[in-house]
Amino acid sequence: MTAEWWSIVAGAAAGILLLWIALIVALWFARPDELRIRDALRLLPDLVRLLRRLAADRTLPRGVRVRLWLLLVYLALPFDLVPDFIPVIGYADDAVIVAFALRSVTRRAGPAALDRHWPGTPDGLAAVRRLAGLPAAC
Repeated sequence: MTAEWWSIVAGAAAGILLLWIALIVALWFARPDELRIRDALRLLPDLVRLLRRLAADRTLPRGVRVRLWLLLVYLALPFDLVPDFIPVIGYADDAVIVAFALRSVTRRAGPAALDRHWPGTPDGLAAVRRLAGLPAAC
């Protein structure tokens, strides 16, 4: 009985480790090419304000707002999916997760929601639109 229990625990741990490795590989290949990490860090304060404003906008669908609040909670947590000591992707995992969330939000809420709530400069908005996979604003 004890040997069966340990084999189940070992199998579950191996499965979780494999999923984590797959996640790291997916994050490595999904990282934004045209937006450098330094640029993303400059955008961070405006991006957090944008996410907070979008999450508080009652005109957006509830599912979108819930996703945004979950993203804000994740960004506030002291730990990441990929530890920061891993070169390149250690710091880029937050940027990739934010990009996925922005793409999801713009598919449901539309790009006008980003434009309406963006608190920063037009150049910053252009970078956020690229991050979200949108064309430049006209």
